[in-house]
Amino acid sequence: MSKASERNKKRKKGKEILQSISDNPSEYLIIHYSCESFFNLPQGNTSRITSIAVRSVKNAQSHSFSIHKIAELTGILPNQIDKNYNDLEKKMLDEYFDFVRKYPEHKWIHINMRNINFGFEAIKHRYRVLGGEPVSINDNLKIDLARLLIDIYGKQYSPHPRMESLYKLNKITMASFLKGEEEAAAFNNGEYVSLHQSTLRKVDNMHNVISLSVENDLKTKSTIFQVYGITPAGLFYAAKENWIVATLMFIAATFIAAIISIGIKNFS
Repeated sequence: MSKASERNKKRKKGKEILQSISDNPSEYLIIHYSCESFFNLPQGNTSRITSIAVRSVKNAQSHSFSIHKIAELTGILPNQIDKNYNDLEKKMLDEYFDFVRKYPEHKWIHINMRNINFGFEAIKHRYRVLGGEPVSINDNLKIDLARLLIDIYGKQYSPHPRMESLYKLNKITMASFLKGEEEAAAFNNGEYVSLHQSTLRKVDNMHNVISLSVENDLKTKSTIFQVYGITPAGLFYAAKENWIVATLMFIAATFIAAIISIGIKNFS
């Protein structure tokens, strides 16, 4: 299979997933979470989790699970959270996995939640460490938005850090948004409310990107050649999906045909 054909195959599959999200929004949930930085941990330890946000694609309602909310409910003061962290984290994850059990067939849209450092497996492992029994989400029900956008728009759709740059390019608000290093600092300073607000902001922004992409209104840095490839096959696929490209190719073909015709007549 040529690169253009493979590229088109991925793009077509990605567009089908987007269409499914648009047609069946009640079947999709968006998830993100914040945690302790995993770069400076003792070997073998997993990051402690501070907050998890899950947003419904259908109605934009967000469910959140956070350390500071559990502390408030149990009467623990903010300056005492660190001393009671494991117990609070366990209760928070109890709530989260009770929520997950209610949606066994839903599809979960995420960003890079793919491994034991950061991802669904990291949350499950942390819950086991604290004595819980996690429920698994089938891998077939997980959709990595970052990879989906690459499949649709190509690797150059946004400069690194890709999602942050994409939000800014599309004028999606960055209020309460914390970068990776800012999240690590917030955790070390016990700023759990800020981490929670950042997590909520990120699922909201992810939802905005999905909506814009479904409506073909998402702005990216990709050129048409980066999306489809610089080959005759790539141009063919571009023409099939884009009427402007098809029109330009028709005009170019007509012009070339006219030049050839004139050349033949002059030669005769």
